[in-house]
Amino acid sequence: MLGLRFPGRRRSSWELQRSALVSCSLVLLSQFALAMVPRLFPFLSLLAMLPIAAMVMVATILLGRCWRRFLGISASAPAFVLFNILFLWGVYVSTIRQAIPSLLDAILNAECALLLYGLYRILSGDPGMVSYSSSPVESGQNDFAALNVLYENSPSFSRVRYCKSCKSSIKGFDHHCPAFGNCIGRKNHRLFIILLAGFLIAESSYTMCSTKFPTKSADSQRMESIHASSLVISTTLFCILQVLWQVVFLIWHIYCICFNIKTEEWINWKRYPEFQLVMEPQPGSPIVQTRFTNPYDKGLLGNILDFIKSKD
Repeated sequence: MLGLRFPGRRRSSWELQRSALVSCSLVLLSQFALAMVPRLFPFLSLLAMLPIAAMVMVATILLGRCWRRFLGISASAPAFVLFNILFLWGVYVSTIRQAIPSLLDAILNAECALLLYGLYRILSGDPGMVSYSSSPVESGQNDFAALNVLYENSPSFSRVRYCKSCKSSIKGFDHHCPAFGNCIGRKNHRLFIILLAGFLIAESSYTMCSTKFPTKSADSQRMESIHASSLVISTTLFCILQVLWQVVFLIWHIYCICFNIKTEEWINWKRYPEFQLVMEPQPGSPIVQTRFTNPYDKGLLGNILDFIKSKD
C-alpha cells in the first residue's frame, strides 16, 4: 500500500505541560478581559456590550499570539477549548447554580460532562487515516498537489486527501480542526457534527441559566458581589459570541452534507479533476471554460443517508 502517513516529532511531556499551562493562562487572560466589559460599562445592555466584547476577544487573541511569538512558546488549541469549558462550568457551579431549578441544573451539568467526553473522543480518535508501507512518498516526496493527483488516479483512494497539518492522508477529509486537535474525516465526521451541535446547545443553556441569576438573586436580596455579577455577564457574552459563529459553521456543514461535498473539496475544487467540467469554447473564442461539478451528489436524501450510514 502507498506511503500515506509521515511520522512527526513526538512532543515531550514537558512541552505538553507547558502548552497546556500557556493555554490555561490565555483562557484566564481572555476571561478576565471580558469581565472588565460589564465593570467598565455597567450602564449598557447585554446586546450593546456584545460588539465591545467581540473587540476585546479579538484584541486578547492577537495579544496572546504576539506574546507567544515573542517568548517562543506554543499553546494547545484543544487545551484552550478544554479550559474554557472548565472555566464556564466552574462559574456556573460556584455562582449561577443557586438560582437554577434542579432539573435544568442536572441537564446543564450533563451537557458539560458530555462535551468533555466528546472532546476526548474526537481528540484521540482516528479520523480515517490510511495506513502506509514503503513508497516514494516516505522518502520526502510529500508534495501536496502530487499526492492528491496520485490518489485521484487510484480507485482504492477515492476522496483520500492529504492534510499538511497532520502529514497524513485522510479518507473523506473535510478539514483540519485545530480546536479539536484532529482532522475531520470519514470516521469522525458525524461525531464532529454532534459535538458542534452539543457546544451550541450547552452554550445556549448556559446563556439561558445566566439570565436567571441576577433577577432571582436581586428579588431575594442575595446578590453576592459586583465581581460575581461581572463574571456571570462576561461569560454570558462569551457564550453568545461563540453561538453566533458556531451557528454559521454548523449551517455550512449541514449544507455540505446535503450536497455530499467536503469543505476542502469546495474550497480547492480546481485542484481535483473530478470536480472540473470542461466546457466547449464558444464560437470565435479560444478560451476553454471550466465549471464546477459534483460527481458525488446523490440527491438530498441520498446524500444525507450516505452521511448517516457511512462505514467506519
